[in-house]
Amino acid sequence: MESTGFTLQTRLDNGLGRTGIIHTPHGDIETPAFIPVGTKATVKAVLPESVASIGAQAVLANAYHLYLQPGSDIVDGAGGLSTFMNWPGPTYTDSGGFQVLSLGSGFKKVLSEEFSGKGKSDLDVAPSKERLANVDDDGVSFRSHLDGSMHRFTPEVSMKIQHELGADIMFAFDELTTLLNSRGYQEEALERTRLWAERCLVAHRELTEARSNKPYQQLFGVIQGAQYEDLRRKAARDLGAMEVNGQRFDGFGIGGALEKENLGTIVGWVSEELPEDRARHLLGISEPDDFFAAVEAGADTFDCVNPSRVARNAAIYSPDGRFNVTRQQFKRDFGPLVPGCACYTCTHYSRAYLHHAFKAKEMISSTLATIHNEYYTVQLVASIRRAMQDGTYAEFKAETLGRFYAGEWGRVDSTN
Repeated sequence: MESTGFTLQTRLDNGLGRTGIIHTPHGDIETPAFIPVGTKATVKAVLPESVASIGAQAVLANAYHLYLQPGSDIVDGAGGLSTFMNWPGPTYTDSGGFQVLSLGSGFKKVLSEEFSGKGKSDLDVAPSKERLANVDDDGVSFRSHLDGSMHRFTPEVSMKIQHELGADIMFAFDELTTLLNSRGYQEEALERTRLWAERCLVAHRELTEARSNKPYQQLFGVIQGAQYEDLRRKAARDLGAMEVNGQRFDGFGIGGALEKENLGTIVGWVSEELPEDRARHLLGISEPDDFFAAVEAGADTFDCVNPSRVARNAAIYSPDGRFNVTRQQFKRDFGPLVPGCACYTCTHYSRAYLHHAFKAKEMISSTLATIHNEYYTVQLVASIRRAMQDGTYAEFKAETLGRFYAGEWGRVDSTN
């Protein structure tokens, strides 16, 4: 069974950075591209029509959350994720592994240097939390964060859920590790993930054949290995060459916790080992400097909840850094959030209005801020793609990052 396809277009001079096109039954995705996250089959606070208007080419939903509520069978009965959420374009679903392990250990979505202290147990949990997920070689048993009920994910279960969700691109079930895990545990988890990847390929082929009336869904393998070069390269080689009964991975996800300063290096290790004819998705980044580092290292697509999450806390992205619109200085500022921005919010509303809406705790505040932040992020990566294609990448990078981090707002915390 062949992939729906990835077409390589242009390359950066370093040989790793590239532009391309991912072909899916619901349309093409020009890469590099940012994929907004619609965790529970919705990008929080905004309509699908608004997501389309910002230029988003695809959205990513969460298998764990949709399995628990409303149930993947209901999404299947509705005609699949695109139909269910009224999104006509391509869709992604992750495997659920991240949420099972992160929520199960009480760390939620923070799995990086904050918990990279030495001497902690590989099975440690966040302070005052009870471990809700337990891993064995067959899969993961966990308690729902909603009602405490017991559930179990295996590679086969994850594949069944994602087939029922019907996304154009889905991910193999993997074991999430964090930077606090020991080298020995990283090796153990990597081998478990490799074996689970083989099982995912088997289940994927069987489900594809059993559901032959449905459009083909691409399956991406997930590359783990934390900060270790030899483990990352081994994982990339293993999954890049993996083929079971004629089924191979259609693309690859680069996952796991990693320190920000090593992001480009780690993605580069992986890209050097992976086959060039398949797409690479980097899970969970959204800051401007991270996009440039990842693109240069060979990543094609990205997703992150951050643009919408910080928007709900009044943090606004601009070319001159990030600022909080609830600051007193914006109370009587009747200009747009970002002068020159073409998004719906900036062309229809003022800083003063959003300041008021947030202070008054009106729901429209989250809607308007999210539209702007997603627009900024999607368009930034689209601009990176255009600069790569027209030969102005180096100049565009220098100008964009110089302005963002040294501009009027610089890098400010969303609480300021």
